[in-house]
Amino acid sequence: MTTAPAPAARLALVGDRSPSVRSHQRVPVLLDALRERHGLLADAYWIPTEEAALPGAVSAFDAVWLLPGSPYRSEAGALAAVRTAREDGIPFLGTCGGFQHALLEFARTVCGLSDARHAENNPDGDGDLLIAPLACSLVGHEGTLNTTPGTLAERLLGSRETHERFHCDYGPVTALIPQLHEHGLRFTGHDTEGQPRIAELPGHPFYLATLFQPELAGDGTVPHPYIRGLAEAAVSHATSRLGKETPV
Repeated sequence: MTTAPAPAARLALVGDRSPSVRSHQRVPVLLDALRERHGLLADAYWIPTEEAALPGAVSAFDAVWLLPGSPYRSEAGALAAVRTAREDGIPFLGTCGGFQHALLEFARTVCGLSDARHAENNPDGDGDLLIAPLACSLVGHEGTLNTTPGTLAERLLGSRETHERFHCDYGPVTALIPQLHEHGLRFTGHDTEGQPRIAELPGHPFYLATLFQPELAGDGTVPHPYIRGLAEAAVSHATSRLGKETPV
């Protein structure tokens, strides 16, 4: 009996696509590598953040990847994409600015911190500052991270330790981290100074956010385990979706 090939997954690439953003340049290389090395097919569609704010913009996709490139043209669109993926059980990966906005969405929607703000988007506003300028910029920085045993972050890597590449100036205010943790978000990767750099949501099919940029690992021809993990979860979601759509 011949096994049917896995379906192509529909992948929403949420971000304001720009040739000047290195992570955006890497996406085609990564998609080719996922197909050629791992047999993981993904039909990728760029969704500008303004369009992501529209109702149902990403609800029909098998995965959502909120890419770097902040400040986004539409904070509301970025947050709407995160919320749809989180609430509808759609596999989600947020990297760099995607990590920051994943935390912001969770704080506002789940924790009730409706005034939580991102300093890059709203530097002088009132309310709880959740994402603030880093004391030391991580633009161009590479560093070692330690993951928590038994978590998605550790399982995908197959290791407690990883060396990753950053390109950001903003990170979470640690004073508010306990409130996010109390409502279910887990910080499962930290730098050598104990600062949170990976977040995940237990019980979700695949929900992972990293302050570093896994898309910049190597030359892109060997996808980072987190990107491969997203693609695998997307194909699984597509298989399940097609099964439900098939007439009996």
